[in-house]
Amino acid sequence: MAKMTGIQSLEQRIEKAKMDVVRTKLKYDEAVAKLGDLMDKRDGIRRDELVKIIMKSTKSYDEIIRFLNDENTDDE
Repeated sequence: MAKMTGIQSLEQRIEKAKMDVVRTKLKYDEAVAKLGDLMDKRDGIRRDELVKIIMKSTKSYDEIIRFLNDENTDDE
């Protein structure tokens, strides 16, 4: 009977561990979603700031595009 009790105890611990994994995954998924939302909001604010700065700029569209493209090619 000791073996049966040991197996039952192990099975219970396995089931508890499975439930812990499910709960942890749910928390993880919620945290990832929240992080994504916050990063989207930050990116939106940055886009708005960039557009405002561009609108106030005395540079032409072509000058701005050329500048941005030149900056991108330096990294390569």
